[in-house]
Amino acid sequence: MKVIEHINAAKDAPLVSFEILPPLKGKGINALWAHLDPLMEFKPSFINVTYHRSESMFKRKLDGTFEKVEVRKRPGTVGICAAIMNRYGVDAVAHLICGGFSKQETEDALIDLNFLGIDNVLVLRGDAPKNEAMFEPEPGGHKYAIELMQQVNNMNNGIYIEEDLKNAVKTNFCIGVAGYPEKHFEAPNLQADLNYLKAKVDAGAEYIVTQMFFDNSKYFAFVQNCRAAGINVPIIPGLKPISTKKQLSVIPRTFHVDIPEALSNEVLKCKTDADVEVVGTEWLLQQSKELRAAKVPVLHYYTLGKPHMVANVVKEM
Repeated sequence: MKVIEHINAAKDAPLVSFEILPPLKGKGINALWAHLDPLMEFKPSFINVTYHRSESMFKRKLDGTFEKVEVRKRPGTVGICAAIMNRYGVDAVAHLICGGFSKQETEDALIDLNFLGIDNVLVLRGDAPKNEAMFEPEPGGHKYAIELMQQVNNMNNGIYIEEDLKNAVKTNFCIGVAGYPEKHFEAPNLQADLNYLKAKVDAGAEYIVTQMFFDNSKYFAFVQNCRAAGINVPIIPGLKPISTKKQLSVIPRTFHVDIPEALSNEVLKCKTDADVEVVGTEWLLQQSKELRAAKVPVLHYYTLGKPHMVANVVKEM
């Protein structure tokens, strides 16, 4: 079932969904089940599985010189989506990213997803590698998310990279995209960012999932601005709990979002990270209650290693 179908069927009752990371290379899937099993009691409508680009590393050779190698630390998105649907009977949403993938590799992933009956994708540009300041596309890859969207749309219309294919099977992917209530850090201004987002919606995106935020007023303003710009698809709020003091600096630097003064002040009063979890859980609970009262389409939680905190919040909803 497609994400947009879940949303349309729910009407005014907000759904719940979760986002997870694939295990690190060399790790088994049992840790992922331990992560997800406690969350299944909340009957999520879908589970997002992130995709990760390869990273450049330098390995020392026997002669003392260094060799640059490409390593993907979290492979397995397609397989994990299939495993989630098989184990839980819950729809999975595979992230697709531009960075680190050629058009051919993207097509192969889409073919595999289609074979497995996975008909939901979240299309993203992705970030630059950790050791590079600017995003650069893979040779033969996409530079922008809207280009990646077009490839998915083409396959939905039976158009593959090999133009001479006859009677090619049409895929049937529901496409979601990302939105940034506090502006994508590379956009020159909020209006330009909205223009980019509207172009993706006009090109066929059926819903938007936001970057995490900790101030609901920024989400509500974002929705209002989107509607004024003619963006009328569902806008799903992305939510994450604060769990450590370190995150007060890591989250703004990594995700380019603000942490409200009231929240940071309470976190700074904490003596231990266990105390921070209490503060972060309560803040997320109040955010969730306000958003639910506002009848958002879905409460989407970035679990990212803290499923118990998310479980404690959803349990109180």
